[in-house]
Amino acid sequence: MKSALVRSSIGAYAVQCEACLKWRLIDTEEEYEEIRSRFIEEPFVCSKKADVSCEDPTDIEYDATRTWAADKPNVPKTPKGFQRDLVLRKDFSKMDAYYITPTGKKVRALSEIAAYLSSNPDCKDLSPSDFNFMVPKIMADTIPAHIERKVSTSGSNKKRKKSENGDE
Repeated sequence: MKSALVRSSIGAYAVQCEACLKWRLIDTEEEYEEIRSRFIEEPFVCSKKADVSCEDPTDIEYDATRTWAADKPNVPKTPKGFQRDLVLRKDFSKMDAYYITPTGKKVRALSEIAAYLSSNPDCKDLSPSDFNFMVPKIMADTIPAHIERKVSTSGSNKKRKKSENGDE
């Protein structure tokens, strides 16, 4: 099996408690994906994390010391043997989603997933609907001030730089 080098942009996984609105760090990507995949049916609460309650201080503060990205709820878990990679663009405009197959091939679209699945009989139990290229939304208020971002005005792409106070 070929080993793929992945350059994920995710430094930490966190979820917000529905009850107290505190942010809790999640130890692994797998655990985070499990929570995210059932978030509408089973909203996260502090007590789901071992030895944690709403009375405990927050694990991490939402602030501009790091760039935050908000995932949509109920994105399916990455199928076993595959790896989902999210990469932040240099201009912080968005993230790109890729899947790394069990053979190390990087795929960028559902059509590539479909082709891979049809040519690999060991993936017969999977379908393209088991994969999702939806990406988290970059939270604009946490993008570093020195980053120039593309902004569309009247159909043209112009670059704007965030001012020191966060305004554009």
